[in-house]
Amino acid sequence: MRAAAILAMGCSPKSLNPFQTDTNIDWQIGLPASAHDADIILLFGGDGTLHRHLNQLVRLGLPLLIVPAGSGNDFARALGLRHVRDSIAAWKEFCGGVENVREIDLGTITPLDPKEPAPGSESIHHTHFFGCVAGLGLDAEVARRANQLPRWLRGHGGYALTLMPTIFRFAPFPMKILEPAEDRAIGPHLPENPTWTLRSDQPTMLAAFANAPLYGGGMQIAPHARMDDGLLDVCVVGPVNPFRLFCLFPTVYAGHHLSIREVEYFQRQRIRVETEHPLDVYADGEFVCRTPVEIGLQRSILRVISPQQANSKPQNLA
Repeated sequence: MRAAAILAMGCSPKSLNPFQTDTNIDWQIGLPASAHDADIILLFGGDGTLHRHLNQLVRLGLPLLIVPAGSGNDFARALGLRHVRDSIAAWKEFCGGVENVREIDLGTITPLDPKEPAPGSESIHHTHFFGCVAGLGLDAEVARRANQLPRWLRGHGGYALTLMPTIFRFAPFPMKILEPAEDRAIGPHLPENPTWTLRSDQPTMLAAFANAPLYGGGMQIAPHARMDDGLLDVCVVGPVNPFRLFCLFPTVYAGHHLSIREVEYFQRQRIRVETEHPLDVYADGEFVCRTPVEIGLQRSILRVISPQQANSKPQNLA
């Protein structure tokens, strides 16, 4: 078997040692050039590292094992990989012939404004993948500020520390959410060019679009999200008094914020977001583009390895 390893900042070839117990496995560092050059990919890092490689990983189509070694590891946690030892256990199962590879969905973001081309792309309709959550508003501003913190601080509550002061300086913004008329029944398939209808048009503090339940270092912003259900979970927070929002913030870690009257939560296959002025859209903690955007899902597009036990029962994400 041939294995390729992607090493994020802070990792080194020594990080591979617990996985290199079988001398019959050939290892290489870095992404393989094609799917013919490797049988599996191990990614040592967090959500940002995964996000930056998602397009290439989708193109290769190889099984992927995440080793949580980043400042944010919400994607790994959603797969039942809370610690490096969980990844080692999943690796041993895979090498031992256990069927612990599953197909999951990925979120997609497509910029729609010709004045706001996607970073590094000449095409305004270039689609970006994300693993966990995309967001704008307060969420994007917090992600931007958190990315300026030292790496060790980002991994130890940096998102929460940045959120607290940002709450009191952030003002609600006008936002429109449009949905395909054909999607209201959440059918299995949508037409390629649906009829878009206005779902909401109101001042907004935060909008999160989730493929997985977690973001920001363990916050359950979308507690009902599943990575293989073909649905995008949308959480929209309307105008809230800053002090009240500050007091309610801890409820997000347990997913109890859905009971707050200013919070709207629903599921769709895809939506469009328009704002009065272009606003930054972040996903997996990384800047992607600016509004307007279309956000959706591609089903069963990434093959991932997770512990067999995690595949057989719901995860305790708390």
